[in-house]
Amino acid sequence: MKLRQGQIWKTDGRFIRIVTVERLSVDYKAMADLGGSEGTHHKATKKEFCRLVKGAELQPSDETAED
Repeated sequence: MKLRQGQIWKTDGRFIRIVTVERLSVDYKAMADLGGSEGTHHKATKKEFCRLVKGAELQPSDETAED
């Protein structure tokens, strides 16, 4: 799985958007819906983040469609 900035994952009725990806950590924002800008920022290791999105669905984006 390749983590990229801007990816949006849907899991357990909420959305998780990757804000920044660093060598060993991921900053992300958890939101109830995609329409609003309300959400909470979190920081996790890459391993923790991958466990968080395990079984989640990657939402299609314009960048993903071009690859």
